[in-house]
Amino acid sequence: MAASTRDRPARGARRVGYVVSVVVNAALLVAVNGWPGWEVLPFLTADTRQVLGLVNASILLTLAVNLVYIVSDPRWLRALGDLITTTVSIVVTVRIWQVFPFDFAGSAFDWGLVARILLGLAIGGSVIAAVVALVTLVRATASPSDRGARSGGTWRHA
Repeated sequence: MAASTRDRPARGARRVGYVVSVVVNAALLVAVNGWPGWEVLPFLTADTRQVLGLVNASILLTLAVNLVYIVSDPRWLRALGDLITTTVSIVVTVRIWQVFPFDFAGSAFDWGLVARILLGLAIGGSVIAAVVALVTLVRATASPSDRGARSGGTWRHA
């Protein structure tokens, strides 16, 4: 039978992706809090300190969730982890919108507007991602009779 487009990549390939995510998030923590540090970016203001804790929490959460996925990643757990990390991302992005720790003074271009648009898109996209994760979680935890005679990405014929 032909594979469904809903089939997941092989377990090994997924693990590689999770490891890459862990490494990238660890590097982000070092870059933001250690060397070179957020202070080297000239467009970030001292107000960045007001959101730094949330940003760090979001990065740490994503790192931890990906560590869990390396060990085990059934669809329901992946959907739950995605829902949690996406919800935290929404909270962080809304807080960044509120604080707006950016200063683009001296630029002829309205980078502040661009930053607001990007933050708005991030919030909107994250809300959509959270809904998708919730639907995936519900579907993954539904009993097989609730999902129909579906197994391994293909339909069984009676």
